[in-house]
Amino acid sequence: MTTDEHRVMALFEGLDVPEGWRAELVRGEIVLSMSSDLTANLITASVRDRIPRHRWHALTTQDVTFAGALSEPQPDLVVFERGAVEESGRLLAASAVTLAVEVVSKTSVLRDYRTKRELYAEGGIPVYLIVDPIKGLCVLLTEPTRAAASGLPDYVAERTTKFGEPVPVDLLGITLDTTEFRPYS
Repeated sequence: MTTDEHRVMALFEGLDVPEGWRAELVRGEIVLSMSSDLTANLITASVRDRIPRHRWHALTTQDVTFAGALSEPQPDLVVFERGAVEESGRLLAASAVTLAVEVVSKTSVLRDYRTKRELYAEGGIPVYLIVDPIKGLCVLLTEPTRAAASGLPDYVAERTTKFGEPVPVDLLGITLDTTEFRPYS
């Protein structure tokens, strides 16, 4: 890690985040955003409630770390297999995450659709679900890889569904019922 990267990490780790806000480190940039609103929280809770607890942990405020990347995002929901990691510490390694979920807000569109998509693919997270209440869509991304032509990390498979349509998440053995999801009004 370079001196500048050490400075960024020290600044990030010592950051006093105001109540009602959250801080993420995404590709070396400290991003402050307001905590999720009711729409996003209800969507996140609906997804979390579908996760079989006997096999998976589903956490809503978990920082994730990426080997070799100056990033510690906090997805709206992370799912990982029980027993996959030691259950202590502040950070969860991206390599242990099976599913990352981001609920798009008006200020997170570019980060959720592009920056985090690349970051999560690079970290090898097998399933990335983008829930977009602005457009009323779910985008399910699977099979992370590096694109041969561009060399950029991305997902091979992409499935887009409208709110109200089922979203099968085969790796977890579940189908999400999105009939409760509401778009922003």
